[in-house]
Amino acid sequence: MPEAQRTATHSQTLVVEAESFTFETLEQKNGQATVIKFPMDDRRFYAGDVLLVLSGTDIHFHGMIGKTEDGFGIASDPRGSLLPATVQ
Repeated sequence: MPEAQRTATHSQTLVVEAESFTFETLEQKNGQATVIKFPMDDRRFYAGDVLLVLSGTDIHFHGMIGKTEDGFGIASDPRGSLLPATVQ
């Protein structure tokens, strides 16, 4: 499928709970994960959509999904991430 057809025309938001969210840190700043790779089974979401990781009402990660591939997504939050820079 051409890349243009695999990206969203209108941005959607994928909301997940921090307590059950698993990810791998690809880049970090000051101990916080700024670029992450995470399992993404829901085919409704594409590159260009937003990932929002919440703990209650606290935002731990709010970033753009830049790539989806082989059941994983890669997202970045270069300024406001509160996710620890570890492999979960």
